[in-house]
Amino acid sequence: MSTLAVVIIVVAVLAILALLALAASRRRKQAQLGAAQGQALHDDVNHHRSRAEEARNEATLAEERAKRTSAEAELEERRAEERERELDQGR
Repeated sequence: MSTLAVVIIVVAVLAILALLALAASRRRKQAQLGAAQGQALHDDVNHHRSRAEEARNEATLAEERAKRTSAEAELEERRAEERERELDQGR
């Protein structure tokens, strides 16, 4: 073989190896991107679940406040009725 043929073969092999390395690098980057996107989706799901739990907790607190306020209103109404009876008896 001539020296020129050996040089052409070596250059071709190096070019093929460079293309293979480039393709492997792209696949690796795509896999990393896919993993990052998957993690972002999981984080998004967790965020929505966390927000839902916060909303449920707020609703529970609001129910408790409403019950307490209702009980206070009933107590005030009873007091008003007692005072009214006292006024009526005093006449």
